[in-house]
Order: sequence, then structure tokens, then C-alpha cells
Amino acid sequence: MELNELSIKLAAFETEGANFESFLIANPGEQDVLQVIVDGNDELPIFVTQTQEQLLCISYLFDENEVKSELRNELNETLLRLNVPIPLSAFAKIDNKYAIFGALSVNSSLDDVTHELVTLADNAIDALEAVTLYLND
Repeated sequence: MELNELSIKLAAFETEGANFESFLIANPGEQDVLQVIVDGNDELPIFVTQTQEQLLCISYLFDENEVKSELRNELNETLLRLNVPIPLSAFAKIDNKYAIFGALSVNSSLDDVTHELVTLADNAIDALEAVTLYLND
């Protein structure tokens, strides 16, 4: 499913009590990105990109400079430990941003994609709550 088709389908879809807003960010000469907001969670949008084989869904949690420097190693250890118990998601560091992500096959059903988006949005909120003590006020 192409990103523009996914955006149109998300606009009319509701699942697990969640609604979606999506905006296609066209990057001429580069890869397009679909920004998805699940149920008004504007602070943690999900960015969806597509390769030939997968849909990659990423939510940026916080910037490296928001981490208390003396607790950075402890934060990284905590995120590694959280990778297993948080379903359908994993943590990453992209440039200077910490992120949570999930991936699906490009052949996934709309139900599977929306389930991933809802789960990732919930996991992003849970992850932020779990690491708040490592972040600057």
C-alpha cells in the first residue's frame, strides 16, 4: 500500500477506539513520509516511511540534550531492558534523537497497520512515563 493511499484510508478509519489524522510530507527527489497522529496525540506523531519490503513507523521521544547528562548511561540501560516487554516496538537513537519504532510488511492489512500505529502511540506514551526521571525538567 502506497503512503498516499494509506493516508486516505486512515482518514476514514477507526479502530480500537482510535481515530487518525495523517499528512503526507512529499520530499521531491527523496523518500516521502506520512505523519500520523493517533487520537489527538500531537506531541508524539508517528512518521511512516516505505521501502520495497516494509513500512517503518517511528515516533521521536526526546532529544539527547533533554537527558540529564549524569544519567545518560542509566537511561540507555533502561531502554535496553524495556525493549523486550514493550510489544511490537523497539527503541533506537537516530542522530541526536531517541525514538521508538515498529515495522511491518508492505503487504500488511489495514487492520494490521492501524493496530501497529495505535500500539506504537501507546508505547511511546508509556516509554516517556518510564524514563521521565532521566530527563531535564
